[in-house]
Amino acid sequence: MNVTIYDVAREANVSMATVSRVVNGNPNVKPATRKKVMEVIERLGYRPNAVARGLASKKTTTVGVIIPDISSTFFAELTRGIEDIATMYKYNIILSNSDQNKEKELHLLNTMLGKQVDGIVFMGGNITPEHVEEFEKSPVPIVLAGSIEETEKIPSVNIDYDQAAYDVVQSLIEKGHKEIAFVIGPLHEPINKEKKLAGYKRALENFGILFREEFIIEGDYTYDSGIEAIEKLLEMDSRPTAIFVGSDEMALGVIHGAEDKGYKIPDDFEVVSSDNTRLTLMVRPQLTTIVQPLYDIGAVAMRLLTKLMNKEEVSEQIVILPHRIEFRNSTK
Repeated sequence: MNVTIYDVAREANVSMATVSRVVNGNPNVKPATRKKVMEVIERLGYRPNAVARGLASKKTTTVGVIIPDISSTFFAELTRGIEDIATMYKYNIILSNSDQNKEKELHLLNTMLGKQVDGIVFMGGNITPEHVEEFEKSPVPIVLAGSIEETEKIPSVNIDYDQAAYDVVQSLIEKGHKEIAFVIGPLHEPINKEKKLAGYKRALENFGILFREEFIIEGDYTYDSGIEAIEKLLEMDSRPTAIFVGSDEMALGVIHGAEDKGYKIPDDFEVVSSDNTRLTLMVRPQLTTIVQPLYDIGAVAMRLLTKLMNKEEVSEQIVILPHRIEFRNSTK
C-alpha cells in the first residue's frame, strides 16, 4: 500500500500540518522536528502525492507539450529547450505526439486540460480558426513554439521565416543563379505558403527573375519526399542550378537522390536547407542552411509560458528570434 502523509505524521508523532511544512520546505519547523520527520519519510519511503498537492495549491507544476512528430530531429531539438527550462523552473512536462492531425491535436489539448496542467506549449503546422477558438477558451496559458498563427492572438516564438527564405534566395542570386527551385513543405500550412514561399517570391521579384511554378515542389518534410522532389526536377527540360529545401530531412533526400543519378553537389546543383539540425553535419557534403535557434525557440517559449502561468509582466507575446545562414559545402 502507498505510504500517506497520515502514516508519516503518526510514526513521527507530529501533526500532518507539520509533515506538510517539512515536505514543502517551510522554515517554521524546529530543526529537531524536521530531522525526525525526514528520518521517518526516508524509512517509510514516503512520496508526496502530486495530485493532492495540486488540489491544495490549485497548481500541478505540470506543463503539457503537444508535438507533431516526436521522431523528428527538428521537433526533438526544439523540445529539448522546452524541457531544460521547465526543469529549471521546477515544472514537469507531459509530452504528446499529434501526428499533425487536427482532430488529434484538439483531443490532446482537451486531454491536457483534463489533467489540470498549468500551461501548454503547442507545436503544429496548421493552426486553424478552430484551434485559436480552443486556445482562447483555455483556462491556462498556451504558447506556440515554431508555429505560425496568423492573427497573432496567441503568444508565440519563431524566427522571421519570410525574411529567412528571402535571404537564402538572395544569396543564391548573388552567386549568379537564376534557376532556383524550392522543395517546400505542405502548402496548406501557413508557415510555408504565407511565409517561406512569400519570401522566395519576393526575392525573385526584387531581382527581376521570373517566378516559375514548376520549380515549386511540395513535400512532406520527409527524406523520401526529398528524393521524389529531385526526381521531378531532374525530369525537367530546363533544370534548376540551385535548390532551396524546406527541411533538413528533405534536403538529405535531395542530395542523395541527385547523387544516385550521378550528379554532384555542389558542382551540378547548389543546395540550401532550412533548419540546421544535426543532420546538416552528418551528410556529405555538409549542408549550407538557415540557422534556426531551435533550442532557443523551445527555451524562450517555455520561459514565456512560466511568466504567463505566474502572471508576471510580459512585454512582448509575439517573439521573433534572429536567424542567419551558415555556409557549408553544399554551396560553392
